[in-house]
Amino acid sequence: MKKSGILNADLNAAISRLGHGDLVVVADCGLPAPSGVPVVDLALVHGVPSFRDVVDALLAEVVFQDAFAAAERDGSSAGDWIDGRFPDVRTVPHDELKAMTARARLFVRTGEATPYANVVLACGVPF
Repeated sequence: MKKSGILNADLNAAISRLGHGDLVVVADCGLPAPSGVPVVDLALVHGVPSFRDVVDALLAEVVFQDAFAAAERDGSSAGDWIDGRFPDVRTVPHDELKAMTARARLFVRTGEATPYANVVLACGVPF
């Protein structure tokens, strides 16, 4: 058994297949998952697991070079947290962010029930 880090077997398997430039979506429970993109659905009930906890767990294990979030998130609690965690976040209209999800290599659904708690992350390399 793993002694630390992400314990979810499906999420671990999906992470191990990621490469440079691949897109990973971390979404609230309401963002529709696009057809054809592998989904790891972690949602249990509203709020569990939280968007923040899932993003932080991924940041501890995966190198990301870019982050994209909806411009409409400005001033929201999710937006403030995203801006703090990703100071160089790129903003796009919410509809464009939803369109980006179709190009993702992985879609992670959380139990978050906060508007605009969604981010698209581009994988980097550790060297």
